[in-house]
Amino acid sequence: MACKETTWLLSLILMLLCIMVSADTPESTILVKFKASLYNASALRDWNESSDPCSDGNGWTGVKCFEGKVWTLQLENMGLAGQIDIESLKELQMLRTISIMGNSFGGPMPAFKRLAALKSLYLSNNRFSGELPDDAFAHMNWLKKVYLAQNEFTGKIPKSLAKLPKLLEVLLENNNFEGKIPNFPQNELQKVNMSNNALEGRIPASLSKMDRSSFIGNEDLCGLPLVPCKESEKPSILIIALVVGGVVVLAAIILAVFLIRRQKGKASKLGQPSSAKAHKEAAVYEAEHKEVGSTGVYKKGEQGQLYFVRNDRERFELQDLLRASAEVLGSGSFGSSYKAVLLSGPAMVVKRFKQMNRLGSGDFHEHMRRLGRLSHPNLLSLVALYYKKEEKLLVSDFVPNGSLASHLHSKRAPGQPGLDWPIRLKIIQKVAHALAYLYKELSDLTLPHGHLKSSNVLLDDKFEPVLSDYALVPAINREHAQQIMVAYKSPEFMQYDRTTRKTDVWSLGILILEMLTGKFPANYLKQGKGANSDLLSWVNSVVREEWTGEVFDKDMKGTRNGEGEMLKLLKIGMSCCEWNLEKRWDLKEAVKRIEELKERDSDEDNSSYASEGDIYSSRAMTDDDFSFSVNN
Repeated sequence: MACKETTWLLSLILMLLCIMVSADTPESTILVKFKASLYNASALRDWNESSDPCSDGNGWTGVKCFEGKVWTLQLENMGLAGQIDIESLKELQMLRTISIMGNSFGGPMPAFKRLAALKSLYLSNNRFSGELPDDAFAHMNWLKKVYLAQNEFTGKIPKSLAKLPKLLEVLLENNNFEGKIPNFPQNELQKVNMSNNALEGRIPASLSKMDRSSFIGNEDLCGLPLVPCKESEKPSILIIALVVGGVVVLAAIILAVFLIRRQKGKASKLGQPSSAKAHKEAAVYEAEHKEVGSTGVYKKGEQGQLYFVRNDRERFELQDLLRASAEVLGSGSFGSSYKAVLLSGPAMVVKRFKQMNRLGSGDFHEHMRRLGRLSHPNLLSLVALYYKKEEKLLVSDFVPNGSLASHLHSKRAPGQPGLDWPIRLKIIQKVAHALAYLYKELSDLTLPHGHLKSSNVLLDDKFEPVLSDYALVPAINREHAQQIMVAYKSPEFMQYDRTTRKTDVWSLGILILEMLTGKFPANYLKQGKGANSDLLSWVNSVVREEWTGEVFDKDMKGTRNGEGEMLKLLKIGMSCCEWNLEKRWDLKEAVKRIEELKERDSDEDNSSYASEGDIYSSRAMTDDDFSFSVNN
């Protein structure tokens, strides 16, 4: 006993000595040493030993303090890479939060367990990879929030993570975790996301009350809140009994076959013909086997039936669509679209998708049912679907007036008017309302739309906009989505391989600039990574260098007393597609500003513009009005 007490006392003395030594080392020196282990650390240029990292009003970038000690390192979206110097961080005795989200750190996860006092650890949207040791979070008993999403982790979820006593939030989505989910016994657990991994087996009962979106994209997971587990998952005793029973039956079959062959042999010797009935039964079996396919299972729901996701539409069959008069509408990035006019009257659009295998059948149907429940006048309603593993058909209402892109960029017949300012303002205001509705109803999705562009804004006969191809990111194959979808042309994906809740706002900003200038964002046509900076760069250069009428589409030049509001919308568009995420407006701010716009300027607005013929000839805004950064 005395020996144990002596060992404990020595450990305590050593720990106190370490704390005393650390206390003697200035935190500025510790942080500068930590910075030296990083690459691309230009964003931390104000980190130097000659200043105080916790100075009031002049603290270091990404450093937050409490009572004069470093409490938080918030180094997000800075392009950082290199090795995390855990030894240096250990010397920051009051450090409780580390966030390095949205950088380029890679390789195995550092040994953060050596920072046992941490309360929050945010590592999402990096390139960390490999398996996490089972004790990766051992002894981190104060840890409440763990964000590991959007990395390249493999292997099983560490049991030490599941055992953290104070855990409140754990995000593991979009990795390659596999195996079964360990039990998470914490009663206070609030936020969990394990979607889009390779997890399997039954979801622990402790997580059964979480939202089902927390687990989608794991085809082999079952149990609440997903689909029930198959009946084949039974206790081992029953499995053993079935195996034993099967062996007995197999032995009986072998014996029966032996006796039958022996009897047939005797019959042949006597010159008796073989059974015609047996031949007939064999032929029937072969025919039935060919009909159902090699699996021997006929899935009625996958063969020739439409699945309706709305209850306010008249039902029709797939054969009704096949018999309808059809017109090819075009071939887009996902597949071909057809207009089918049913014999009963309504016209429907059938869109064919081949790269939509990211979700299993159950999760796919559930996601589409969710979209079918959406109801907004400026959203294209999903009506029904046809599911096969190789391809899917989505059936929606037909919108008669084509897309916004066709009205902005297609050659018009002589005398046919273009879209004037009042129509464009109405379109963008209602697009913003529809996007806000998606953000509210699909709040768990990082990309509530994901593919917002002018060709996915349809116009009805009253030029009311209708958004299409929304909320498909969870279902589209990830590689195809990153090659094709607009969200993956954003600056944050090009720089950091990540998307955020502001990515759809960036798409909205590009759409606004496209509508005001009449110029098509050409980079949308390029597959793969690449932010669409061409249009934004051009607008920015015109505004900064010489304010001319060239910035606005000539079809709006007939607008009287609306130039002030048009300029306001231009500024809104540039604020929405700001490269710097921190400076970019969120959707709430963008919608508020768009709602405030009017067709005509107020008298106060009109007084600030020249009235010498061409209303665009004056320099209406200064450089200070457009303090936006463009990454060229």
